[in-house]
Amino acid sequence: MTNHWIDYQHSDVIMAIGVNTAENHPMSMRWIDRARERGAKLISIDPRLTRTAAVADLWLPLRPGTDIALLGGLINYTIEKELYQREYIVNYTNAAYILDSGYFFADGIFSGYAEGSYNRDTWSYELDTEGNPRKDPSLQHPRCVFQVLKDHYARYDAETVCKIVGCSREDFELVASTYCATGAPDKAGNILYAMGITQSTHGSQNVRATAVLQLLLGNIGIPGGGVNAQRGEANVQGSTDMAMLYHILPGYLNMPQGMDHPTLADYNAKETPASSYWSNKPKFLISMLKAWWGEKATPENDFCYQWLPKLDGKNHSHIAIFEAMARGEIQGMFVWGQNPAVGGPQAELERKALENLDWMVAVDLFETETASFWRRPKADPASIKTEVFLLPAAASYEKDGSVSNSGRWIQWRHKAIEPPGEAKSDLWIADQLYKALRYHYSLGGVFPDPILGLNWDYGQGEEEPDIEKVALEINGYEIENHKPLENFTKLAADGSTACGCWIYSGYYNDLEDPPAKRRIREQKGIGTHADWAFAWPLNRRILYNRCSSDPSGKPWNPKVPLVFWEGGEWRMNDVPDFAWKDNPPENTAQSPFIMLPELQARLFSPGMADGPLPEHYEPAESPVHNVLSSQQNNPVITWWQGLGKLATREDFPYIGTTYRVSEHWQSGIMTRNSPWLAEMAPEMFVEISVQLAEKLGISNGSQVFVSTPRGEIKAVAYVTRRLKPMQVDGKLVEIVGMPWHWGYRGLFPGDSANVLTPHVGDPNTTIPEYKAFLCNIRRA
Repeated sequence: MTNHWIDYQHSDVIMAIGVNTAENHPMSMRWIDRARERGAKLISIDPRLTRTAAVADLWLPLRPGTDIALLGGLINYTIEKELYQREYIVNYTNAAYILDSGYFFADGIFSGYAEGSYNRDTWSYELDTEGNPRKDPSLQHPRCVFQVLKDHYARYDAETVCKIVGCSREDFELVASTYCATGAPDKAGNILYAMGITQSTHGSQNVRATAVLQLLLGNIGIPGGGVNAQRGEANVQGSTDMAMLYHILPGYLNMPQGMDHPTLADYNAKETPASSYWSNKPKFLISMLKAWWGEKATPENDFCYQWLPKLDGKNHSHIAIFEAMARGEIQGMFVWGQNPAVGGPQAELERKALENLDWMVAVDLFETETASFWRRPKADPASIKTEVFLLPAAASYEKDGSVSNSGRWIQWRHKAIEPPGEAKSDLWIADQLYKALRYHYSLGGVFPDPILGLNWDYGQGEEEPDIEKVALEINGYEIENHKPLENFTKLAADGSTACGCWIYSGYYNDLEDPPAKRRIREQKGIGTHADWAFAWPLNRRILYNRCSSDPSGKPWNPKVPLVFWEGGEWRMNDVPDFAWKDNPPENTAQSPFIMLPELQARLFSPGMADGPLPEHYEPAESPVHNVLSSQQNNPVITWWQGLGKLATREDFPYIGTTYRVSEHWQSGIMTRNSPWLAEMAPEMFVEISVQLAEKLGISNGSQVFVSTPRGEIKAVAYVTRRLKPMQVDGKLVEIVGMPWHWGYRGLFPGDSANVLTPHVGDPNTTIPEYKAFLCNIRRA
């Protein structure tokens, strides 16, 4: 998320795509309404007339899974109408870079494709004699990024886009003219997105498409602009920051690969770029190793790098884990605050896979569906060998600690009440598990050193660990005196500093007055509220903020100056995101994206697995053919063996999509055990259009079955005008909408929509395709 929720008040147009912000992120609506009070427009892009769409100035319904088609149409509209900010893209992006002569795109396929994957060598720049990328600031060279982008999206004309998306030409033109007008220097367009964008076999490219559009319009790095992910949980941002994903270490350092990074020198050589701020990666990694292994980590032993686990080249994401579990390749699993028996795709396959475990530990507030998979409907407990252990956990308001919200704000939450019974905090559980492991490894083991050598001292015996010691370790400190580090600019690669997560460094740098605990409202300024909590990195509220001013340092919008040059010096309402000290504007004008090797944003990105430019493909299951090319699906889509047969449009003619409701939380295990909330939405339901209900003889409130090749669920039919059939390439297509909060446990049980969703994933992230699949529906 480039900006933050409070900053929405500066937006002129807000486009919510793949997100129902009024219902699922209601606090952000406060700041959207603040912007609308001064005349801002809200656009909702959604298949359903949601609570956001109901109050929006414009609502454009789109077929699930066609986000790139719509965004590509807006990109084409921006270029065709010359609404892009030329000075912005010439200086702040790679628009002028000339591409390798071997690059091409034809009929849905980029150069380098063979046997289900891409060789990306041709997705590179043409170099001059000194090895630097060649550029054409006039943007006229036929192989410069801008011209390639222009040609690529010329195919996304309004007629074609509407044919794919299922919207009217009038609606598209109105959205395009409204949003693309934010390309004016003194205007700000804001794109909000959530899992309606990401949960797709081209989810990463969906997000890329929003970034491309925003860069063309000059909407990145400015107040009221940005690409802003609406998180569905208070600490989703924090969980990824702290490496809850298998392939990263804290602070988004790549996890070492056993084959590629056998030594610390190998890792640093291969993972550290010559340019960009990532050139400091050795400081970040070595300081983390010092935090983990303390005095054991020395220059002589490569700071215990050999003790760090290495990846084996295999995929260990969610679907991959359950596929391996189904094959009997995993013996045990901790399920900590998750409920994959409800939340995972093709849920019955994943529930069945749990039967192959020897043991499973479930850490949660209640007995979840995952914890009780062995007594789910139609299961035979006598034939299931898995031994299940339940560890009762404390809720968020029953423990101290920090969370990182959608805007990257790290805020300290104080315990409001003691947890009931034997429930314990996650920190206490982790501490006790480690102490037990340490004891057993002290008695012997194949390789006990990494466990016995851990720098782990947060409390004695069974007392609650000192969470402020954990916070200090995350923030970082000087080894010599244990003094908190001011921020990550003080990290060193010589072992003199320790830091658990470099991007968080600074959030707890004052033990008497930690920034994460501050709650000081801004009295003057533009509303960044710099003393309210701490925003990583460096308490920076808006990323890439050099882009808020033109190359000479003059703010694009003088009404909301962020970082600007005045009177021979930089003045700022935010922490600068560029090398500003003793550096006049002309020296910084072409380096506003310091985390990228080019130091400029990428309209054309060679780092993606499925193409350097976002391209529309149909979802894995679709009722129509791809209008743009003969390539029906993403050519490097992640298919999984457990998927079995895909649904066909003949047997499963309707598009299914999943979403959330305000009354329930995630997999519903908390809210379905709360009578007050569950009574507001007591049972699993499915929304269908009035037309489909009439066709199938389904009345409002009646019981229906929804099915896919993966399984069948029972639900209450909600016949509604919020969903309407769409004309897609001359064919009438129906959409069926389902929340996913129900399961077979709790006070208010019901079937989970994820029984229906497939085991397919995005090739960059392997996130499952929950938002667009084929299904059928019939009366119960």
